[in-house]
Amino acid sequence: MKIKTKLGMVAASGALGLALISGGTYAFFNSKVEATSTFEMGTLDLSVNPSTIVSVKNLLPGDYMTRSFNLKNTGTVDIAKVLLKTEYTVTNKDGAPANTDDLGKHIRVNFLFNQDKAALGTWLPEDQVVFQTTLYDLQNMTPDAVENRIFHDHLEEIGGLKKGDKDKLFVQFEFVDNGEDQNQFQGDSLALKWTFEGTQPVGKERKN
Repeated sequence: MKIKTKLGMVAASGALGLALISGGTYAFFNSKVEATSTFEMGTLDLSVNPSTIVSVKNLLPGDYMTRSFNLKNTGTVDIAKVLLKTEYTVTNKDGAPANTDDLGKHIRVNFLFNQDKAALGTWLPEDQVVFQTTLYDLQNMTPDAVENRIFHDHLEEIGGLKKGDKDKLFVQFEFVDNGEDQNQFQGDSLALKWTFEGTQPVGKERKN
């Protein structure tokens, strides 16, 4: 074989090898598997019934009224706390001198025992006051509306609202008779707004 022919074959073989190294196709074994994840967020959904808690006219010092309402967890996760925010406005009687005191200081709010938190077979008086304050002071607080503060040894739940559950709350409003002249409040009105905010439990490790 001539030298030129031999050199040509060597060059061709080298080019083929280079092609295989630099990107030519070749057969091999492989195996693939995929893993997917789904994250579905829970929902916090709190409802209250009735939406109008109190509507009373012609109040006199010493009068009081007890009202009940339901808080229900209609979401998909438990609620750890139901925080209560208080706002109110006082309207002075037309033509009357301006008040020198805030009517909210004279309206006492008595939060009564939450029977829904009591253990089965346990009865406690519904008029048992677990927390007491005035509307004026309540403005600067955010108490937990579904937490009982006494008789913990008689409770199945100290606080919180599990998904699908509801609590029937009893609240007493009292126009306190302080034994002094309260004539400046004659004909006044007070509009109260309560906002209930459900908060989630502390995050934790989830298995599923």
